[in-house]
Amino acid sequence: MPTETRGSSRPLRSDARRNREALLAAARTVFAARGVDAPLEAVAQHAGFAIGTLYRHFPTRDALLDVIVDEKLRAWVELGEQAVARDDAWEGLVAYLEGICALQAVDRAFNDVACGAVLAADGSAPQRRRVADLVDQMLARARQAGVLRADFTVTDLALLVLANAGVAESTRSLRPTLWRRHLALALDALRPAAAHPLTEPPATPAELQRALVDPATAGPRRR
Repeated sequence: MPTETRGSSRPLRSDARRNREALLAAARTVFAARGVDAPLEAVAQHAGFAIGTLYRHFPTRDALLDVIVDEKLRAWVELGEQAVARDDAWEGLVAYLEGICALQAVDRAFNDVACGAVLAADGSAPQRRRVADLVDQMLARARQAGVLRADFTVTDLALLVLANAGVAESTRSLRPTLWRRHLALALDALRPAAAHPLTEPPATPAELQRALVDPATAGPRRR
């Protein structure tokens, strides 16, 4: 059976193309339910194939993850672009955080990407930079409009997303929407009227990078 590999221009036969799409659909479902560490055998089984069929299309886990992570990053960029397109800076920031947290609650693979536990190949770098640029724009607009406390930083936002990962994971089977209450509480704390002087400085980018690693390996779980 013909296979499709990164950089290959050889077209797939229609049946092979259908098999590849079925495997990707299965990967989306399995990784959303179990995270990016889900066994590839589960993906193949969900698609109705033997594991050999999966490996003919995706020779390594990384080859499959590249596609899935790219999709998650594109969804992340879309949330950011929609947020900065809003006329109201506060509504844009709230919509962005609600969108991120909602995806974390229903998609463990997205949660892995958002929390930095999985990294795609170098091709994902432009999308990650785009996300960072959009977040910078969001926060700058909100500060300029006077609707966001002046001392809230990019690393504070990243740690808020990381904290929601724990809330979503620990309450997923109890009440899948409980994260909404805790996000609402956090959003109230971001208003200038609620601001009080903080004794602890924000996390530095280096500290944030160290926080976004697997403590068992002292590095990202993937790549």
